[in-house]
Amino acid sequence: MRFLLSSLGVLSVGLLVLGVWWFVQHSVGRGLSLATPAEQAGSRLFHPEAMAATAAIYGHMILGGLLTLLAPLQLLGPVRRAVPRVHRMLGRLVAGLALATGAGGLAYILSQGTVGGPWMSLGFGLYGVLLMIAAVRTVQLARRRDPAHRAWAGRLVILALASWIYRMHYGLWHAFTGGVATSDDFSGTFDRIQVFAFYLPYLALFEAVRLLWPSRRRSVRLAEGRAAPGRA
Repeated sequence: MRFLLSSLGVLSVGLLVLGVWWFVQHSVGRGLSLATPAEQAGSRLFHPEAMAATAAIYGHMILGGLLTLLAPLQLLGPVRRAVPRVHRMLGRLVAGLALATGAGGLAYILSQGTVGGPWMSLGFGLYGVLLMIAAVRTVQLARRRDPAHRAWAGRLVILALASWIYRMHYGLWHAFTGGVATSDDFSGTFDRIQVFAFYLPYLALFEAVRLLWPSRRRSVRLAEGRAAPGRA
């Protein structure tokens, strides 16, 4: 049974990596195109008068793409059990990428704001702060060998995938509604909801599962205990 669950876990992570690959290519490729005339001429993120902020956001794209690709690998149970050193090294790399990605995004927001205005800046800014907090807490608790680091690692993986989730939300919304309540300047109702909906509901769901799962396991143990005398 454990082998089956482990195999399903590896398969799920593999499918997730394949699912995010298009986003990784787009994000890293866009970040690396900073020096090209086409990118400089057509991007709302390129600011020749503020090259530090511009470098921060393009670095954010590159590192964020790598973060999206590598974070799901921390979910591989067989790697964690068989080669814990690799798991720890990858965890530090993921945390470092998360810190740098969050810092780059926040630096750009503080310098240039966002195309969607203060509301989008608030949503994206909070996201960046939470990403950095999760990275720091995961490493701190892992170094102490505190089991609570797993919960923080789960939050970190969710936040690492959030940029991909943001674009998936838009893709699905446009596919099913044609883009109702969206606009080019991100002032539509859907746009305004999205600046929080790509990460907060998923974090809330994660916390709900964490709270309910121990209760479920206790219920199973109690049920087995009550059934035991009948089997004897």
